[in-house]
Amino acid sequence: MSILPPSRGKIVFGLGIAYLLVQFLYVSYYNETRRFDNLITTTTQEYFPSTNPVPITHLNLSGIQTMFYNNIHTQEMKDNNFLMPCPQTPPALNGTVRLLVPAQETLEEVVQQLSWLRFLEGGQQMPLDCQARYKIAIIVPYRNRLANLCSFLLNMHLFLTKQQLDYTIFIIEQFDNGLFNRAMLMNVGFTEALKLHDFDCFFFHDVDLIPENDRNIYSCPDQPRHMSVAIDKFNYRLPYVDLFGGVISMSRTHFQLVNGFSNMFWGWGGEDDDMASRVKAHDLNITRYHPDIARYHMLTHAQQKANPKRYEKLYSGRKRFKTDGLNNLEYRVKALKQLPLFTYLLVDLTSRRS
Repeated sequence: MSILPPSRGKIVFGLGIAYLLVQFLYVSYYNETRRFDNLITTTTQEYFPSTNPVPITHLNLSGIQTMFYNNIHTQEMKDNNFLMPCPQTPPALNGTVRLLVPAQETLEEVVQQLSWLRFLEGGQQMPLDCQARYKIAIIVPYRNRLANLCSFLLNMHLFLTKQQLDYTIFIIEQFDNGLFNRAMLMNVGFTEALKLHDFDCFFFHDVDLIPENDRNIYSCPDQPRHMSVAIDKFNYRLPYVDLFGGVISMSRTHFQLVNGFSNMFWGWGGEDDDMASRVKAHDLNITRYHPDIARYHMLTHAQQKANPKRYEKLYSGRKRFKTDGLNNLEYRVKALKQLPLFTYLLVDLTSRRS
């Protein structure tokens, strides 16, 4: 039997250990990179013209504008000052929501299907038999998602009405054809909504997410709340612990405290993780309902490719918390329309390109 000298045996053994260690580090690094690529769709691009081959089609509102005064019942709403407060837990909730599909994917069809509801100007809705405890704004950044928007409006109005809330849905559409800036649109929605009503809190809501449990109450939180905890696309599991995107809720005071979202994230993603950092930096806590309650269905839509430079602004974000957000927001309102089911804002973001 051949036996290596002790010195050579130690060298061979050491090389073997080193080889296994290198293989382990390589596999770990590769898997970690892939994991974050799949779970964090972020980008940190500066403003550039869009390279998306799909043309930008703005919402056509002409059909529902003509229906405006036929479906608004402002004079029939009761004076809430003489009503008792609504109960903390609305009585009609049963823990289920039936997903509705519009008969046709047009705004006119959705208005017709919801014509039995009584709306105030701009799609504001409130209970008739009690005084709502919360006045909330639903801020929805939008571009080229008409099918999603029709499903969203049909389902969300029924869901929110059942919860006895005083709410208004704001659809904020980006006018220019540059890269989409979801965070900046939400800052615009917050700013413009406060010019119309004195809202207590804000829900920043992706247009492709529909709640599946009516006990997922859209009440004003004491701390920032991550609403969309369990999404069917992710097997109803939270992809990563610091996720703060999809649907979130913040009080007016807290959103102003953190200076809103960053305006720097052109393209898809990154702004949610930056907001999570802002929340923690200001000694606030991200809260969540139980996953059995905070369940959502994700509507079908085209997937967006993550930008390889997506981490750059996330890493430097803390330096900009006080200077990048609500206090340096620049935009132009191209249109503001108070429609039967929502308040619509078409905004040009091209005045800010960095």
